[in-house]
Amino acid sequence: MSLSRALLYVGIFCAGFVVVSLWSFWLVIRPPRIFIGHTPREFRLAAEDVTLTADDGTRLAAWFIPETKIQIQKRAVIFLHGYPAEKSDMLGIATAFQPEFALFLMDLRYFGKSQGRYTTLGLKEWNDAMKAVDFLKVRGYERIGIFGFSLGGATALLAAEQDPRLGAAATYAAYSDLRTLGHETYKSLFVLKYPLVRLMEFWARILWGAWVADVSPVKAAQKIAIPVFLIHSRHDEQISFAHAERLRQALAQNQRAELYIIEEGLHGELPPDFNIRLKEFFEKNL
Repeated sequence: MSLSRALLYVGIFCAGFVVVSLWSFWLVIRPPRIFIGHTPREFRLAAEDVTLTADDGTRLAAWFIPETKIQIQKRAVIFLHGYPAEKSDMLGIATAFQPEFALFLMDLRYFGKSQGRYTTLGLKEWNDAMKAVDFLKVRGYERIGIFGFSLGGATALLAAEQDPRLGAAATYAAYSDLRTLGHETYKSLFVLKYPLVRLMEFWARILWGAWVADVSPVKAAQKIAIPVFLIHSRHDEQISFAHAERLRQALAQNQRAELYIIEEGLHGELPPDFNIRLKEFFEKNL
């Protein structure tokens, strides 16, 4: 084979690889959305439909469910769903917090009934969550916690580092950073996973004006001083337990951080005591 032909083949492969990286990036930020379809009424909850407006004008759909038990201190918890679900996926967990806590369940941008052309995987979502805090503060809630699953968990940590109005944060199956998650997701490509993830970071930079490395819950965790409750399954097949270990290490200086290890179960599976332990954490810290 001549050198010119070899160079041609290399050029074709590289061009194709770039196209594949762009296609992969687009699929990640615009995944098929899962509509759960549950309603608060099914759980005997009286909910108020709420619309928040993000800083960029994106309208975000949410439910506000006030507490039904009179409390000396009004307490509320924000619930953030995982990728690519929507807020009704959190109803089963949130219901356990009634009647003592007010509940605020929101659709992250692009998902559920919220607007948005795509998800930004935490880059803008943490600021969106702060709009939920704004809403609750106007309603008179001084003790506010936040819980998130998967993408919602990563968003909760990012918000907890930025918003001093949050009093406690809990996560289930949160990722530590997007680059590590990308390497795990494309591990079947072996060494090619590294340039693929780098190219996807480049597309994010072009579209969002920021590097994906900026979306780093593990860096945020190093600065969080409020109580944090990390929950992760040792056998999570989508976001490995290594993410929980990195987050725990980042929280080493936080004496009010704890890790609940689920010994059995895949991504999103809940052990029988999940709701009880999560509620106890917020009862203790809010």
